[in-house]
Amino acid sequence: MRITLKRKFDFEAAQHLPSFPEGHKCRRVHGHSFILEVSVSGSVEPKSGLFYDHGKIAAEVRPIIEKLDHTSLNDTPGLENPTLEVMTKWFWDKLSPRLPGLSEITLHETPRASCTYHGD
Repeated sequence: MRITLKRKFDFEAAQHLPSFPEGHKCRRVHGHSFILEVSVSGSVEPKSGLFYDHGKIAAEVRPIIEKLDHTSLNDTPGLENPTLEVMTKWFWDKLSPRLPGLSEITLHETPRASCTYHGD
């Protein structure tokens, strides 16, 4: 049986998007209550009935989130232009070596706006 587990994490951060045109509201400093959703996919071990320990996901993601929480994202190396697209790839690059089976990163910046990256 193949499944996908998802775990959500939240953090608050400020940002500005220097690649946006002059006068665009997102070019100015603003903040979001981000929700990061990390998905791992694989096969359930028949004997235990488990695929992945949710604690392992949290142990790898929380230190990254703690470094971003209540900061200006633009000050983080690799996030100088922190669009959703750039951020999902950034999270993927940080987590894929640590989370075997990582299949998807979804980042929500509002309840209606998100971006998903599948590692390709």
